[in-house]
Amino acid sequence: MKFTLADSGAFKSHFEFGDLSISGNSDIGYRPVELLVSSIAGCSGGVFRKVLDKKRIAYTGIEITSSVERNEQEANKITKIDLHYVVEGKGLNLQQLHKSLEVALKNCGMAQSVKGSIVLNETVEIRELN
Repeated sequence: MKFTLADSGAFKSHFEFGDLSISGNSDIGYRPVELLVSSIAGCSGGVFRKVLDKKRIAYTGIEITSSVERNEQEANKITKIDLHYVVEGKGLNLQQLHKSLEVALKNCGMAQSVKGSIVLNETVEIRELN
C-alpha cells in the first residue's frame, strides 16, 4: 500500500475498490478512528455473517452500531470499542447468535490484531420480524 500527501493535506491511496482519503479533518477525508472502527466492524461482521451462513441460521439482515472510548491523557488513544449487532429474522435463537459471535471474534484478523490493547465488547440482539 502506498499513501501520498495531497495538496488538500489528506493522505490519499488507491485500492481495487477505489480511492481513499485520510485526514484528521473530516471535511477532506475519513478520520483514522473511523477507519479503525470500520475495519473491525466490517471484519467481525463479515465473519459473523459467514458463521451464521455455515450454521444455516436464517436471518434477513444484520446491523452493527459502534461506540468508542478514548483516553485523552494518552494521545487520545482508543481504549474500548463497543459493537452492538442487531440480527433481523424469524425464530432466531439468542444463545446461538452469542456463540456464533464468539466464533466470529476469534476468527476476525482485525479484532485479533488489537487484542490486548483495545477492549472489544460485542453484544447481540434479535429484531424479530413478523
